Amino acid sequence: MQSNHRFTLLGLAITLGLGAASAAQAEDITGAGASFPAPLYAKWASDYARATGSKVNYQSVGSGAGMKQIEAKTVDFGASDEPLQDAALRAKGLVQFPTVVGGVVPVVNIRGIAPGAMVLDGKTLGDIYLGKITKWNDPAIKALNPSLHLPEAAISPVRRADASGTSFNFTNYLSKVNHDWKAKVGEGKAVNWPVGVGGKGNEGVAAFVGRLPNSIGYVEYAYVKQNHLTYVRMKNAAGVVVAPNDITFRAAAGAANWKKSFYQILTNQHARNAWPITAATYIMMHTRQDKPQKAAAALKFFNWAYTQGDAAALHLDYVPMPKDVKAVIAHSWSQIKDASGKPIAMH
Repeated sequence: MQSNHRFTLLGLAITLGLGAASAAQAEDITGAGASFPAPLYAKWASDYARATGSKVNYQSVGSGAGMKQIEAKTVDFGASDEPLQDAALRAKGLVQFPTVVGGVVPVVNIRGIAPGAMVLDGKTLGDIYLGKITKWNDPAIKALNPSLHLPEAAISPVRRADASGTSFNFTNYLSKVNHDWKAKVGEGKAVNWPVGVGGKGNEGVAAFVGRLPNSIGYVEYAYVKQNHLTYVRMKNAAGVVVAPNDITFRAAAGAANWKKSFYQILTNQHARNAWPITAATYIMMHTRQDKPQKAAAALKFFNWAYTQGDAAALHLDYVPMPKDVKAVIAHSWSQIKDASGKPIAMH
């Protein structure tokens, strides 16, 4: 019975959203922010344009830049992999909702090392980015990979140069599993990196690792697949060595209580098969809209993505939101209103 009620809520919101956007069929919309979901948003935008004729221009500029643009109202929606706590959202006059879940994945470029062959744990990964482990044949790495031939080569760490939600989740994870990292660096979209060269966006980090011998970086898993990078398996909080895929991302996402709040951090979950650096990615919109037609068009796009975009998400190894969570998200759209205080979906 409860399940049917949730589905009805979703159906209601979808019906209202479609009605609202019918007056904005030709409205093209712009968004900017996280590079983490950019491969999926590009696919959704392409499919949506074919299906409806409406265009979505998404700029992969990083979560930090995306937040600045939505706060300045220069885009119709912002995107970030670092969720805001509820009090911060209210203070900024924003609403946020998750679109999909994905994984931040360490990648390496070491001659002779195949994808998935290397295993790391959180402490060792943190020590590499602290500059405490500087060679690939360091005893800590050898202990995790006793049968792997590791070169006596200097490690070249690659990290983000821009303010990044991917970095937020990566450094949040390292702060949970490496005491020195927490004490000396901490977590955030932008931190004072002890070592490494910076790449802009997931795209930049992937490109750096792809051409820099003996390097290590971290990117969202879709970039691993698209760029044929060598991913690392990780020992998780349960002590199990896991590979990055939609199954291990889903296992980590199982801990989220979306009905309580959309502020959910999914790193270092204790589920047996959980990928340790899992994250949701979020859309940010203003609760009070100066351009209601644009907001209606944006909601129409995300409504389409939730109802028609799951296959594309799965193909890129993102985890779609469950149906009952989509109902909660659709219900939350009632917070988005025009200048007179009427919900956008009621236009």
